[in-house]
Amino acid sequence: MTDKTENTSRPEKTETSLNLAAFNKERTSPSSITPKEIVAELDRYIIGQGKAKRSVSIALRNRWRRFNTPPELRDEITPKNIIMIGPTGVGKTEIARRLAKLTNSPFIKVEASKFTEVGYVGRDVETIIRDLMETAVSMVRTEARESLMSAAAEAAETAMLNLLLPGTGKPAIKLDDDPEASGTAASGTATRRRLKEMLRKGKLDEQLVDLETSGGQPQTTAKIFSNIDLEEVSRNISECLGSLIPKKPRRRRVTVAEGLKILTQEEAGKLVDMEQVVEEARSRVEAHGIVFIDEIDKVAVRSHGAGPDISREGVQKDLLPLVEGTNVSTKHGQVKTDHILFIAAGAFHIASPSDLIPEIQGRFPIRVELAALTEEDFTRILTEPHNSLTKQYKALLATEGVEIEFTPEAVKELAAMAWKVNDRKENIGARRLSTILESLLEEISFDAPDIAPTKVVITPEYVKERLTTLIEDVDLSNYIL
Repeated sequence: MTDKTENTSRPEKTETSLNLAAFNKERTSPSSITPKEIVAELDRYIIGQGKAKRSVSIALRNRWRRFNTPPELRDEITPKNIIMIGPTGVGKTEIARRLAKLTNSPFIKVEASKFTEVGYVGRDVETIIRDLMETAVSMVRTEARESLMSAAAEAAETAMLNLLLPGTGKPAIKLDDDPEASGTAASGTATRRRLKEMLRKGKLDEQLVDLETSGGQPQTTAKIFSNIDLEEVSRNISECLGSLIPKKPRRRRVTVAEGLKILTQEEAGKLVDMEQVVEEARSRVEAHGIVFIDEIDKVAVRSHGAGPDISREGVQKDLLPLVEGTNVSTKHGQVKTDHILFIAAGAFHIASPSDLIPEIQGRFPIRVELAALTEEDFTRILTEPHNSLTKQYKALLATEGVEIEFTPEAVKELAAMAWKVNDRKENIGARRLSTILESLLEEISFDAPDIAPTKVVITPEYVKERLTTLIEDVDLSNYIL
């Protein structure tokens, strides 16, 4: 038994190290995707806004170019941060989010209005980088676990066999046709071999076993602070206390199939080298991180004396070191922000970019104005994107056996109504389409389980019948649309 344990454990550790090292090496090189390819990919999900797509694609390509410059010049090249100017619902956030997803970059979206100057009640701007680092660690840890799943599955299989055939040599489950039940070492080896074969064929999936798991974190977390936003300190203290208290093992009775899944996840977690994960996450944040700061216009009003405007200008001053490049302390160590790409966005209905403090303006050299969406844009949004709303509703209702077909004329009618409501009321851009479609398909969604299987064709008449009264009734549409 001792020899077996040594033989199974040592190869797994070696394989784990090699796999994770190769994984880290593969992930460190920046993406070489060209600007045209980036724009083409963004076009699959976002209609129009060509100027904004070109700007972000160039900014992303410049990262690849920087990595290919001479080492003595590389650190001197800083990212060209971007300010997107445009009304809500035109695609500002989606462009940044899709860009990060396309390149597998650590991404975080924050709202500038949620932060306050140091000394005021509210969130400190440095939590942006701390949260970005947490996002990257989670991303890299997940990828590392996936790359080690084959080794984890083997370890889980061994652990399950030890459960099914304990040290006594007698199986923990009944084998009706077991010809070798003498309990000798030879029969125990044969039984283990037989159990392993049955386990791999799935013949034991429904058998029940008692599984002992490590359990979750001990419940030591209490809200240590209130009002003052010291959640980072609170979280760190809670984690320190939790590490001092051992996790209480939890015993569960599960099927063999479910137990294998649980054991595989646990073994994958043990195999991941967290030091390498943190190092890779830090490298990825510093070289490829993207921070999207929404509602930057809300802090763009300059102060003229006392009052809340002082805090707004203070937020800009606190943001300045992050954008210029500084070291931020996180629980995973220092993170440099010199080459993180910052994309700010705002409607700028009241303020203008020139109302930002000059230092911030200088650190966001690229300004892109996004156009308000037209009726034609709405028509395209409903049909062209890879994840268009009409495709989503078709897929949702298809799960109930209800087939939905939108005629081209019905799509145009929906677009016209959405644009009309935006024109008469608050312009919320493409988000209006969601409220319009939800109202249109409410009855079908409610009755779908009872009317399936069936096919429903959405025509212009169908759209007018269900939405015209709602749109024309100003008081009613104020609450529903």
